[in-house]
Amino acid sequence: MDTANPSTDPGQQACSPIPYLSLDPAIADAIREDRLNHVANPYRFDDQNVIRRQPSEHDEATLTRPAFGRDIEKIINVPAYNRYADKTQVFSFIQNDDISRRGLHVQLVSRIARNIGNILGLNIDLIEAIALGHDVGHTPFGHAGEKFLGKLYHANTGRFFNHNVHSVRVLDKLFRRNISLQTLDGVLCHNGEFAQQVLSVSDLGSFEAFDRIVEDCYLDETTIKRLRPSTLEGCVVRVSDMIAYLGKDRQDAMDMGVVDSLSSFDSRVIGRGNAQIINNLTVDIVNNSYGKDRIAMSKEVFDDLKRAKAQNYEQIYFNEGVISGYGNIVEEMFAEMYEKLLSDLAARNEDSPVFRHHISNLVTKSRTVRADEYLAEDPDQIVVDYMASMTDSYFTTLYGFLFPKSDKHIISQDYCADLRS
Repeated sequence: MDTANPSTDPGQQACSPIPYLSLDPAIADAIREDRLNHVANPYRFDDQNVIRRQPSEHDEATLTRPAFGRDIEKIINVPAYNRYADKTQVFSFIQNDDISRRGLHVQLVSRIARNIGNILGLNIDLIEAIALGHDVGHTPFGHAGEKFLGKLYHANTGRFFNHNVHSVRVLDKLFRRNISLQTLDGVLCHNGEFAQQVLSVSDLGSFEAFDRIVEDCYLDETTIKRLRPSTLEGCVVRVSDMIAYLGKDRQDAMDMGVVDSLSSFDSRVIGRGNAQIINNLTVDIVNNSYGKDRIAMSKEVFDDLKRAKAQNYEQIYFNEGVISGYGNIVEEMFAEMYEKLLSDLAARNEDSPVFRHHISNLVTKSRTVRADEYLAEDPDQIVVDYMASMTDSYFTTLYGFLFPKSDKHIISQDYCADLRS
């Protein structure tokens, strides 16, 4: 990898200098030689081994639409994919097109993961499918919204809600696009919150085993921490999820005034700014993973990565809008909406938005879900499906519709707020 110029990374020059890493010359030579001799990575997942829940002639791979290319097209055409555009990545209640939303985040994960996968000789289509689909089950208001919804769901059912598990439900159960086992497994196991120095693949080989793991995630909150992707491609997406948000969230935090500069972050190896973090982590992963059956980082880089994550939590995530500003109000709004929609289901109030918006749209757009079949499911699950699908603005608008006399109001910082001060 070419050495980058630190001056291109805003704020980096204000900190103590950390070098941009380059590939180990021996690794770089091995990559060039393998490419010249058309040596394939023996640990790459081959398209011909794809597993789908339903054998279908329509889903057979062709030269123009390879196996995981089909998954990519299925995912970007699922209605839930559109809603990435108005879901919080970190900062809520701000009208600012320069601040990352979840739609940009999944694109960044895809870009970083495909770059690493390409250097390692992995299946780029599988990587892209996992990356683009990994957050389709995310709630409005980011991880704060996930926590609020999870508490309500668990209190009523004893089951646990996690956005990665719900992403699988969206792709596999609600819209039933016959997404491959390998893509769904990568989506389930993507959680970049749980950093590991070495990611080794699991031996998952069937939908029966996969379904048991998914159910375990609902029943045991510790299952999430033990998940391992079954492909190296899934491992690459998992680590790329961390790479994508570490530096970009810092950029957004500076734009929001949450942190003054990158000098408030400490680093020994990976750097402080987005460009250097991406470069140095990519280089280290390739240096430690090329030609191997696992995805790994050096201990020095891994320790610095954990340090960077901890600093992001201390300086950004614990200070962002939902938690520090409107946290209690939004949690109360979640609870009120949850109970209202649940009672509407129990009363079979077909004028309720849970019927007119959620169930009606799901039946129409899924093309396979029937209303009577869906209504036979647990009502709490139906409410969770609906609320998790909401964008930030839809949630606040619907709350105002359902509770017009409520004194709970969220005021977003609009585009002209700075002009009024």
